Amino acid sequence: MTDFGSLEEAAGNAAFVMALRGRGLRDTAVLRAMELVSRETFAPQQLREHARRDIALPLPCGASMTAPVTVALMLALLRVEPGQRVLEIGTGSGYATALLARLGAGAVLSLERYGTLAADAAARLAPLSEVHVVQADGLAPELPDGGFDRILVHGRVPDIPHHWRAALEPGGRLVTGLDGDGCCRVAVLATPEADPEPGAPVRLAALVPGLGRVL
Repeated sequence: MTDFGSLEEAAGNAAFVMALRGRGLRDTAVLRAMELVSRETFAPQQLREHARRDIALPLPCGASMTAPVTVALMLALLRVEPGQRVLEIGTGSGYATALLARLGAGAVLSLERYGTLAADAAARLAPLSEVHVVQADGLAPELPDGGFDRILVHGRVPDIPHHWRAALEPGGRLVTGLDGDGCCRVAVLATPEADPEPGAPVRLAALVPGLGRVL
């Protein structure tokens, strides 16, 4: 029997990826990962019909799922290689976390300041043994278990904190949003000692220090 649901989903995923290609994204590995990892699975139930649109989607606790084109751009700049150890700051729904695993990361430690979001994402990502989600403050002076090959930050900062640099292995790579010139640009730190290289403008929320609490 033909599985029409699977065919429809596959067609929708292919159209989603083609739309991203139309925005200038050409990283084959990232596009393939985004075709295979369903954004609908991570979107709030009432917003899943919008999951294949290139827009940010609201999450509980005042957080949001970053627009797919921005996620794809940041992942392409991160250049994850198989087996690498990745630190992610700002788990959110866990969508980008799943993409990191699909790209071949050997271990992903994902930090989320809101306990509710961390617990929900951990439940969704439970089948992925290489992923570990914890509630933690990514802006805190000390990060757990330093020594990462890649660091991905879903937010913007005025500059690169020293403890992020210290957490990178030699030859490591960090991607974040960086404030400057009146806008936020995606920025790449190619080595722990280098100056960040600002790139295209992106829409990312400012990182907030401390553990999140919803009153």
